[in-house]
Amino acid sequence: MITSAEEFVRLRTSKNPEEYLRAAWDDAPLDVWHEVIQNYPDMSFWVAQNKSVPVEILCILASHPEEEVRSMVASKNKLPEELQLKLASDPEFFVRQRIAYNKKATFKALQIISQDKDDELRAHVLKRISEGRYI
Repeated sequence: MITSAEEFVRLRTSKNPEEYLRAAWDDAPLDVWHEVIQNYPDMSFWVAQNKSVPVEILCILASHPEEEVRSMVASKNKLPEELQLKLASDPEFFVRQRIAYNKKATFKALQIISQDKDDELRAHVLKRISEGRYI
């Protein structure tokens, strides 16, 4: 388990693959994730990438100002529907695209993207809907 924001940063920036992987997989208490986001905002993408990051933290990161962070959040399979709906309406194409290709996307999230201004994204989602490939 990761026990501090400083430990997370050290693991994430390590050249040692074992340590680097711990930053991607290990759990951390909520207060550690909050501290990383607050004190090391440049690490927000890596917090979102962590496989065990709690949904509560994804809720915060879904409003992050950087598109890259929101895109990572949108790719998470454990994303609850309310966050999928929020990100399906994101102003940035790549965030909406991540929801469109998320295997756990709900019908409601895909419905939002089925009205997207991008023809290819809209076509992909309409195909998914017609094939019943959604939750």
